[in-house]
Amino acid sequence: RYQCGFSLHEPVPSVSTLSRVFQAIVDKGIAETLFAELVRQCRDEGLIEGEHVAIDSTAIHAYERKHPRSGVQPSNRANWGAKFDAFGNKLAWFGYKVHLAVDAKSELPMALTVTPANVYDGEMAIPLMEELHRQDWRIRFVLMDAGYDQTKNYEAARALGAQAIIPMNRRNEKEPPEGMDFDGTPRCTMGYRMTYWGVHNTWLKFRCPHATGHVDCPLGMAACSASNYGMVVKKHIDEDVRRYANPHRGSRTWKMLYDERTAVERCFSRLKEQLMLDDLHVRGIEKVTAHAYINASVLLASALAMHRTNRLEQVA
Repeated sequence: RYQCGFSLHEPVPSVSTLSRVFQAIVDKGIAETLFAELVRQCRDEGLIEGEHVAIDSTAIHAYERKHPRSGVQPSNRANWGAKFDAFGNKLAWFGYKVHLAVDAKSELPMALTVTPANVYDGEMAIPLMEELHRQDWRIRFVLMDAGYDQTKNYEAARALGAQAIIPMNRRNEKEPPEGMDFDGTPRCTMGYRMTYWGVHNTWLKFRCPHATGHVDCPLGMAACSASNYGMVVKKHIDEDVRRYANPHRGSRTWKMLYDERTAVERCFSRLKEQLMLDDLHVRGIEKVTAHAYINASVLLASALAMHRTNRLEQVA
């Protein structure tokens, strides 16, 4: 009561009063405005850089009566969703999804949206990226898991001047294109994977694996090139924005960048375990969205408070 600003000698407002206040917050868009302002302050004070952005979603359970899975359901109400965990187990829930864009360095939220649980993750990356573009963020890399492996998401990232770092989802691809591997690495005439040799502007360079010492080709280099340097193949990123990336998919730099994607998972963990993201007591997607914005705002406000306290201590 004291932390919320209520007198210890008077009764707290009734549940109906608090409900009306929350409804006013929803109607006036106060939670979203507060979140945007806190993101701006974090940006101004250097807490959020926004160069590397991780995008993902998490499940939250509805505070509503469950309905049958069959039949046509409203598009803006809680619904059934399912996904696989890290061990391949299928998990189902009734509720919503919170889609979040997180600064990979500070692990702080930059943009969010809420959808019913049955909405596919891959459809929500573009709205989040467009929101970041409206905020004029200068993004270099967008990090997403294999569920976002769609050409349109790569193209949307390129439109922002960023590179999407997404693992290949091979569910609908039984064989790679002729002359290359699944990850876009060309194969030489003997069938060996060529060696990635860096990038120049938007051109990826690959060299003969025998010339670089990665394989012992029985024909040597003479079979495919008269040069002592060995055969060289160059691929332009625009040739296939899904398969080619800068840095090259599977390279050490690419893997290091993808490892930063776990920032969004840690952000979700804090929102769920330390705050109340998955403890809904409101119904309807508008109120659930306000609830998510309030939780994210608390996380941002906490980070700002700690940053300013540490700065004052350093000055002292």
